[in-house]
Amino acid sequence: MFDNLRDLDKLKDKAEEIAEDHGDTIAGGLEKAGDLVDEKTDGKHSEQIDTAVDKAQGLLERLAENADGKNRPAE
Repeated sequence: MFDNLRDLDKLKDKAEEIAEDHGDTIAGGLEKAGDLVDEKTDGKHSEQIDTAVDKAQGLLERLAENADGKNRPAE
């Protein structure tokens, strides 16, 4: 049972590492994807799409910040 928790912890660490290393690229991709969906729906759901993109980018920032804290040497 606890092996699964360790696997999840490894997955979280990897996601944090990727967010830290490639966050700007991922955030740009999220923005482009949101713009594409907005265009395809003729702007009918712009507010919801913007909210979803903002939340995804916020999560990305938090993951990167968590990685920052783990990679700093203890003071």
